[in-house]
Formats: sequence, structure tokens, C-alpha cells
Amino acid sequence: MSGTAEVADLYSTIEESARLLDVACSRDRVRPVLTAYGDTFAHAATVVAFRVATGVRHVGELDCRFTTHPDERDPYGVALSNGLTAETNHPVGALLAHLRERCPIDSFGIDFGVVGGFKKIYSFFTPDDLQELSKLAEIPSMPRGLAENADLFSHYGLADRIGVIGIDYPHRTVNVYFNDVPAECFQSKTIVSMLREMGLPEPSEQALQLGEEAFGLYATLSWDGSRVERMCYAATTTDLSTLPVRLDPGIEQFVKSVPYGDADRKFVYGVAASPEGEYYKLESHYKWKPGAMDFI
Repeated sequence: MSGTAEVADLYSTIEESARLLDVACSRDRVRPVLTAYGDTFAHAATVVAFRVATGVRHVGELDCRFTTHPDERDPYGVALSNGLTAETNHPVGALLAHLRERCPIDSFGIDFGVVGGFKKIYSFFTPDDLQELSKLAEIPSMPRGLAENADLFSHYGLADRIGVIGIDYPHRTVNVYFNDVPAECFQSKTIVSMLREMGLPEPSEQALQLGEEAFGLYATLSWDGSRVERMCYAATTTDLSTLPVRLDPGIEQFVKSVPYGDADRKFVYGVAASPEGEYYKLESHYKWKPGAMDFI
């Protein structure tokens, strides 16, 4: 498989980054992911990013994500055939195939942790062909929460703004990313109203300040119920000092330690509202191209 040198270089970078963050990198979990999708790293348009988060379930983990481009291979099939995830009869195992049958997919993304291994596959729709919520809600393997919250999302102008679907296989959840979001969605009063309608806790003043600077948002749904489990607002910047919030100390350490491969650094900083409380996440792009769609 091509990309062998790129795989070796990226693994070394990941291993060193984890060491600087005092995170135990598992070679047995990381190297198989890189090898399985190895040919993508030689592609000039491939985006690579690192991410940390402050929530309890994220402590002691460093995530890496990269894009891979559509070809004859099924990215979920690659994960199965390489033992990255187990075969399942749960709807999570069918969702990507159903998306590929019904929607024009521009590219895919793979997400894994240096401790936990393979986690997610993202389906990026073409930027000029955002998908209708009603169309996606009809997919038989989609969590029913998308359909049951359709009126809520439509009320805020999001019914035809879906740009990405992220499938989390170990946690059996789906992230629905909205692009070209109406500016009103990032006003403090709208953020408060939307979270209240979803039954999520009132946002802190810091969360509202970050939300007002956001460029995108996404909702997390599961097959266990119809409610929105989390809502995340994300802002992008090349200079973290321009953000209106203070960084969490753990995230500050990440900024100091994580490498970047381009002359200009790029960050995506997000706040997630969940029943357990707020938490923050920061993504640093190691390799990216102008115009490439951001992970959040």
C-alpha cells in the first residue's frame, strides 16, 4: 500500500505529541488505523488534525482525525476488514451504507484516539449541495431523534443545512453538522432558547461568548431515545488570543505541545452543552488546505 513513509512519519508525530501531553499512546490501537487507510496520507488534499477535550470521558485521550477521499472502497468496510471495529447488527453498522446510497458524498473523515483506537467515520456532503433534514430522517438506520426534532431544527432555519454526518461506532451516536447556519443561531438569546427547548442546561456566560463567535454547530443523537444528547458550537481562528474566552489549562498545554505542519496554524475551538454540563474541545490542524471543510 502506498503512503508507507507518510504513515511512519505521522505515527511518530502522534506518539511524540501524546508523550508531551502525558497521554499513553497505544501503538496497537493507532498503527492499524494509519495502516488501514495509509494511501490517503500521500494525497495533497488530505486534512489531518489533533483534538483534546475537557469532559470527563475525554480526559487522558488525544484524538486524531483525517480526511480520505471517495473511491471504490467503503471506509466502514476497511475498518471491519482490518479489525478496527466489530461487525454488528445494530443500526450504527448500516448507516454509512444507507447514506452512500442516498446522498452525494464529497469525502470521508476518520477519527481515532491514541488510547481508544478507531471511533468515527464522517461523511462530508458537497458544500454546494447541503442535505435536507427530511431526506436524512427517512433513512431507516438513522436515529429517530432526527425526525422527532425536525420541527425544532426547522424553527431555527436548519432544515436544509446539513453538511456532515459523523457516526461514532463505539458510543453508537450520530453527529449532525449544520453548515451555512443563519446568523441568528449564534445570538445569545437564540442559543439559550434552543438549548432550553432541547432540555439541555442553561449555557454559561463563557459558552455564550464563544457561541457568538461560532461558525458552525452540531447536534448529537443516539438510538436510545429521541432527545438531543449534546449541542456543540465551534469557532475557528488562527490566533487563539482573539477568542473572547480563556482556555482551559489542559487545552493550553495541548496548544503548547501539539505540532503543526503548516506555516499558519489553524484552530477550531468548541463548547458542548450536555446534561452532565459544559465541556470544551480544541482542534489543531496539522495539515490542512484553504477551502477544506473543518472537523468540529
